[in-house]
Amino acid sequence: MDKVMIPKERMDYTIDLLITMTVEELAEETGKKREDMLLDFLRSETGKALYDKETRLWCNGPSYIAEVYLK
Repeated sequence: MDKVMIPKERMDYTIDLLITMTVEELAEETGKKREDMLLDFLRSETGKALYDKETRLWCNGPSYIAEVYLK
């Protein structure tokens, strides 16, 4: 099967949307402010892995990503 190429703009939008949904879930779960949670998430190994398209973490939903972050 041929590999499907996803345009960079679409991939960036997808990752940004996943981050938004994940941070919302994490903020609710931890009681942290969204702004603080966003900074913590983006600095984390999980946040970095999400932007690394090779890890394919972006293929998962926000609940799974939140779970990975919390571990």
